[in-house]
Amino acid sequence: MDRDPLEHHRQSLQLQPQQQSQPQSQQPPPQSQQPQSQQPPSQQSQPQQSQPQQQSQPQLRSLPKQQPAQGACFHGSYRPEDVRFLLTPIQLEPTPVAEKERLIQSGQRHYSEMLSRESLPSPRYMTLFEQAWTMNRARMAQGLLDLAAIIANQRADAITLLSLARAGTPVGAVLKHTLTDLFARPTTHYSLSIIRDRGIDQQALRYVLEQAGHDPASIVFIDGWTGKGVIARELRRAIADFSEHRCKDEGKGDGEDEGDAKNEDQHQRRFPSLCLDPNLYALTDLAGVGIAPSDADYLIPSSIMNATLSGLVSRSILNEQIGPRDFHGCVYYAEFAPQDRSVWFVEALREAIREQLAAGYRPNPVPIDPSSARTRSRHLIAELKNRFAISDENLIKPGIGEATRVLLRRVPELLILRDAAIPEVAHLRQLANEKAVRCEIDPSLPYQAVALIKACQPS
Repeated sequence: MDRDPLEHHRQSLQLQPQQQSQPQSQQPPPQSQQPQSQQPPSQQSQPQQSQPQQQSQPQLRSLPKQQPAQGACFHGSYRPEDVRFLLTPIQLEPTPVAEKERLIQSGQRHYSEMLSRESLPSPRYMTLFEQAWTMNRARMAQGLLDLAAIIANQRADAITLLSLARAGTPVGAVLKHTLTDLFARPTTHYSLSIIRDRGIDQQALRYVLEQAGHDPASIVFIDGWTGKGVIARELRRAIADFSEHRCKDEGKGDGEDEGDAKNEDQHQRRFPSLCLDPNLYALTDLAGVGIAPSDADYLIPSSIMNATLSGLVSRSILNEQIGPRDFHGCVYYAEFAPQDRSVWFVEALREAIREQLAAGYRPNPVPIDPSSARTRSRHLIAELKNRFAISDENLIKPGIGEATRVLLRRVPELLILRDAAIPEVAHLRQLANEKAVRCEIDPSLPYQAVALIKACQPS
């Protein structure tokens, strides 16, 4: 039956007034007009802790390490009702991009152990972002409505969103409000870490299930998009491993006494099969490995920005600073606060969603069939490996979002565009120009863009 998933709520949604804090314009606000409520998390959610001292390198200012129960209150520059980061804020010296690339490709260090210095986008790049936002706000709003409808259709009661930090965080924040306000579904949103070859943050997952007490059946893993599908496959492996070993780990402590056995029995009764859905839900699934309303390579505005659209947090870190009881780490960029647009982006998308509903848009609760995207992805990767004599698939980054990441924080060898004249790739051309990266046009490309990482020569 062709059923409107918002059938019971549509009339009230269009008539209810919204809070005065909602954005009144489609354009991003000037940098001097950012929300006043976005204070560093230590000032909002952790009043019991003393304020961290100013660091000698302000671009790496971060908070003290926290234990899991405290870390659950960390929300970056977002509001507490948007997200709770299950991450440990740490301090980390930046690694130069070229050195980081050498260490990664030589196998001396894992990418998750290091961060390069993150800087604010140039004025020209911000102009391109504003153009991208204006051009794609409606499409992203429709994608969020469709994804919310898919999730609501597949979960019976309350919903627990676990977005993958940090690309999934802005998407998860808007989905949380959409599911709560428009679909009348109680929804909680956490953002946690998953790392290629290292798996998901099991300490964070244990917190959600045990300390926060969420039903495993309510959990939905969220990301912005898929590229080659590496993270989606990593998620499946990680959830299988977590489910397999969880019961064995429960009840272990200083001794195997009667109390331990009783606790383990209670856990097994509560989670008899640990029915975690290992699928990755995203706005668009280029690789055909998840659940999504689209498989098109379109420009998702949040995909072309870094910390200032993701709660002022870095990508996740897993190095020697992270103890066995810590969440995976992150750096909090407090000095970027005057240019932060994280809360603005959430509110602007909520407004765009309301506009779509008012114009009569009906969310589609049926995900796209991933089979054609999966075939397309496999064929492209094989063709690029052969064409450029690439042995390591990790050097191939397909799609606008992944290509942007390469140009922002890796050492790119080549940018391939299907059509250099379209506005969706203007920011990629700008980044390639700023970094003197060679650009090639290939009209047969199945995606708008692909970036190739430069292979380091063995020393």
